[in-house]
Amino acid sequence: MRRIALLLGVLLLLLFAVTLIAVVLVTTALEGASAGARLGAATAGVLLFLVALWLVGRSVRRTFGPIGDVMEAAERIADGDYSARVDARGPGEVRRLARTFNDMTEQLQAAEAQRRRLLADVAHELRTPLAVVRGNVEGMLDGVYDADPQRLAAVLEETDLLGRLLDDLQTLSTAEAGALRLHREATDLGALAADVVMAFEPRASAKRIELSSRSDALPDVGVDPARMRQVLENLLANALQHTPAGGVVTIDVSARDDAVELAVSDTGPGISKDELGSVFDRYTRSSDSGGSGLGLAIAKSLVELHGGSIQAESPPGGGTTIRTRLPAIA
Repeated sequence: MRRIALLLGVLLLLLFAVTLIAVVLVTTALEGASAGARLGAATAGVLLFLVALWLVGRSVRRTFGPIGDVMEAAERIADGDYSARVDARGPGEVRRLARTFNDMTEQLQAAEAQRRRLLADVAHELRTPLAVVRGNVEGMLDGVYDADPQRLAAVLEETDLLGRLLDDLQTLSTAEAGALRLHREATDLGALAADVVMAFEPRASAKRIELSSRSDALPDVGVDPARMRQVLENLLANALQHTPAGGVVTIDVSARDDAVELAVSDTGPGISKDELGSVFDRYTRSSDSGGSGLGLAIAKSLVELHGGSIQAESPPGGGTTIRTRLPAIA
């Protein structure tokens, strides 16, 4: 602000000097004129200086007022108040500065909210497996349980669960923040679905569920094959989890206008109308689900990161279909 005040003072001095020189020149030119003419010239010079002074003050106020607002808002953000915003006013570049500052503040606010959610999610999800591991280890140390292979296998299973939870949370947080790097390439979604179905066949056979995939002649989609495979695996795992023995799970891949649609359908009990809108939220799971409740949330984030869309359908008669649409390569 001291530099701004110094610049304003220099501008006023220059303006005063130019006005004074103009008045002296005009007065000298009117040296042989009457006193009234000389007085009129001096009055005009004073009025010119006042008008110029008003114009300079108005310009300075329009230019540096918003900058002062940005500085004040920046101090609030430094103190942890991410709700600070500034009005986009003033000259073009100053308005651009205000809009850029607001965009940056919104990103910081979103990142802070995501960080808090992630911490809450980690604390919530890790509490149960850690309690199981601690209880088993303490029991074995106190001699309550024998350190036999069965008991150690249970502890190992809980540590595997912890590892999967951490991987899921990391994937979800980076995807929602837009920081997940995608290695896109032209991919045949039908062939990818067939590969995933083949990998899940043993699990489906163990539950006596019929698993199959169908696909038409499809255009390629520009996706990260590893991430899309993760989406398909999450959708299939969710469908198998909620399909009873003797049921059917199918993956249907088809071309729709300028997109490729992938539909994962099951013959399970379906989803109630009240719960249908929250199936992609974190930790949304049924009472009989053994998962972490992150699978569909991860699938939604990855699909949207690819520029696609995903939605859930569940007719009144039962069964659920998750439809995913991805833009095809022209």
